[in-house]
Amino acid sequence: MLRPKGSKNKVKPTTTSTQLDFTSLIAEKSSTKEALVADIAFLEENLTTLKADLKAKKAELKKLAIELAKLEEQKAEADAKAAEEAKKAELESVLQKLMA
Repeated sequence: MLRPKGSKNKVKPTTTSTQLDFTSLIAEKSSTKEALVADIAFLEENLTTLKADLKAKKAELKKLAIELAKLEEQKAEADAKAAEEAKKAELESVLQKLMA
């Protein structure tokens, strides 16, 4: 069986009875374009401020992490020193008991 030539989905010519108002369509599309351009500009500005804020927050986080590490190290040293002092006090009390 032979196939018919041409596409079934081809565009059919429209009737000329529907007149298009090109000036109103152009005005509508241009106003939409201007709104989108304004939105894009606003978002780009917002993005740059957010990037600057992010950079500042990351720097602050890094600084706090360093300070936290130093404080944890100092706490560990203080705990070790307190444990050593407790052992020393316990040994002295044991020595006192033995001396008595």
